Amino acid sequence: MSATNIFRLISIDGHSVTPKYIQVANSILKGVEQKLVLPGDTLPSINDLSYELDIAKDTVEKAYKHLKKQGIVGSVQGKGYFIMETGPRERPKIFLLFNKLSTHKKIIYDAFAAAIGEEALIDFYIYNNDYSLFKKLLAERKEGYSYYVIIPHFVEGGDKSFEIINTLPKHQLILMDKLIPGITGTYGAVYERFEEDIYNALEQALDSLSKYNTIKIIFPEYTYHPKEILQGFTNFCRDYAFNYAIVQHIETENITEGVAYISLMENDLVLLIEKILDAKLPIGEKVGVISYNDTPLKRIILDGITTMSTDFHLMGKETARLILQKSTEHVPIPFYLTQRKSL
Repeated sequence: MSATNIFRLISIDGHSVTPKYIQVANSILKGVEQKLVLPGDTLPSINDLSYELDIAKDTVEKAYKHLKKQGIVGSVQGKGYFIMETGPRERPKIFLLFNKLSTHKKIIYDAFAAAIGEEALIDFYIYNNDYSLFKKLLAERKEGYSYYVIIPHFVEGGDKSFEIINTLPKHQLILMDKLIPGITGTYGAVYERFEEDIYNALEQALDSLSKYNTIKIIFPEYTYHPKEILQGFTNFCRDYAFNYAIVQHIETENITEGVAYISLMENDLVLLIEKILDAKLPIGEKVGVISYNDTPLKRIILDGITTMSTDFHLMGKETARLILQKSTEHVPIPFYLTQRKSL
């Protein structure tokens, strides 16, 4: 195939979070694996491909070097880049769909990408908890992938998400972080057990919680967090005779002595701590704080914030394992309490 004809095989998807140089490299890899590009074929020059795709020359050069490192592309000074005689074996192509890119999601992605290594091609998308965008991305990209790895969290409108997910081939589906009722067939999953997890974590904190008469969870009216968290929270409070309340708006909360708070969102945690400090109530003595999902910063601020969190690194690693082993296991990820001075 001539360099000119190779242009039509290479595309950049503006919706994808995958770096542009990886998208260019993956397009060429797909052409090689499908034998649309053959050993000895010349690739477009860096200048020509840069102009054709309206991307930086450095991006094209980085893509070619990425392929050269894998032994797929060679180069001759003054003649440019070409496909090597020994092409790559066919590798799975993964449609990776996250609800958002946060500190914790980055841990999942990094662990997943590291465990997959060079064994797969990843197209990475984010739908920002927007169900309409979620549907659009899946509807437009249902073909050509070996696996669909999906984190299904929505602020609203996701009650029917199982319908579009059910249109995907189940042996190619892996749900990550959360199971969705209504999905049929045999598919893989690496997930949290939200109701059971928060209940067990609060049981681990029972001795520290005993000095408070009330536990409140900050659960905004519009949130992507699963309602199962609330069920586990209320079950614990009832079983262990704690007064409890659900706070939807931390902005209007009156901070009083004897209350332990559970904060799910980082922004709410900041506002909660500000309000406690303004009330001049010692954190960990008069008012307790538990934060959902651990971060390095929470080990430091206020001599340490108590957290309850899943193992995000293990979640990414286990998802990669299911793909590499072609497994349809359902793997629950451990959830743990890290006790610090805020409780």
